[in-house]
Amino acid sequence: MATAEASLSDTTSQVTVFTGFLGAGKTTLILSVLKQLPKDYRVVVLKNEFGDAETDSALMRESSIEVKEMINGCLCCVLVGQMKNALQELKEAYQPHRIIVETSGSAFPAPIAWQIRELTDEGFRLDSIVTVVDCANFTGYEDTSYTAKMQAQYTDLILLNKHQLVNERQLDTVIDRINDLNTDTPKVKCGSDSDAPISLDLLFGLDTKLFQLQSGDESSARAAALLDAHKNHHQEEVDRIKITTTCDLHPTAYDVVSLVAFLTALSREDIYRIKGVIRLAGPGQAATRKLSAPLVDAVQSLTPNDAALFILNYSFGRYTLTPLTHNATAHQHAKTMAYLTVMGQDLALYRTRFRDGFGVTDDSQFQWYPKGHMH
Repeated sequence: MATAEASLSDTTSQVTVFTGFLGAGKTTLILSVLKQLPKDYRVVVLKNEFGDAETDSALMRESSIEVKEMINGCLCCVLVGQMKNALQELKEAYQPHRIIVETSGSAFPAPIAWQIRELTDEGFRLDSIVTVVDCANFTGYEDTSYTAKMQAQYTDLILLNKHQLVNERQLDTVIDRINDLNTDTPKVKCGSDSDAPISLDLLFGLDTKLFQLQSGDESSARAAALLDAHKNHHQEEVDRIKITTTCDLHPTAYDVVSLVAFLTALSREDIYRIKGVIRLAGPGQAATRKLSAPLVDAVQSLTPNDAALFILNYSFGRYTLTPLTHNATAHQHAKTMAYLTVMGQDLALYRTRFRDGFGVTDDSQFQWYPKGHMH
């Protein structure tokens, strides 16, 4: 890492872009990378969340990471132009050695790369575009997601995440499908700290040649044409439900055992992600036996008469609950019972289930955004 950056100006910030479909595991891998960095290495994260539930940003703040979030839009289209301002603000505030851009699951890489390359004279250098592939679910969502295919095609490195959740034959099938899209790009198995942490030497210093700028006019014309052709790509791929129950209209905290039963019964083929903040009551000693060990650890400090905020992160049937302790984020959700975004396909079939499951009593607490809805 040091060698790759030794020739750069002290004022140049390297930029690494992480792409990958919904629930691929980008945030978890980025956190794993950040833990390996030297203490004096300044790094910040620019996080794009589609919708306005800042779940992944909240998770990073729990690890004391500096995060700037861009919400309610996709970096590659809706928020074009705003990314430049965000990068400049991060550079001015922190003078980082590196900025990690984590895109939403629906982002197309080319416009993001062009925007960064256009800032070369302002001290930004695009180092690499990295695509995270969810090995447990890629063969399902790759069939329906044009964006997932583009992310796998235009990248410097493909990280095969969640490979431990599939057998050897299934993994071979995933790799074959990816090779059909992109034969030459390296494909590396990775995971959490206890699995196979990503080598920084592998990840940093790639000096990408993807999406090189020509003349300014030509570059802008290419970017504009591509954006016009695919400006609604994310709206065509997923349905969304937004749930916003509050203490005023839903005065009782949710029962953690009931929540687990609800999540477990969902179809992983239809429900891609559920992410956000939820207020949970303690399960009681008897009910605790119904929870897995990680969930017991998360809620063990609560009694049935207590309630606390947790970050819910559900991805294709797997989920985690992380206590929300960051003061600013907790203050923001002082009156929250559930603040969740659900993403998937055929969610029209699940609207009643989600309304009933989260005790929605008022239409203002439940928003439904089918594919093609402009939001």
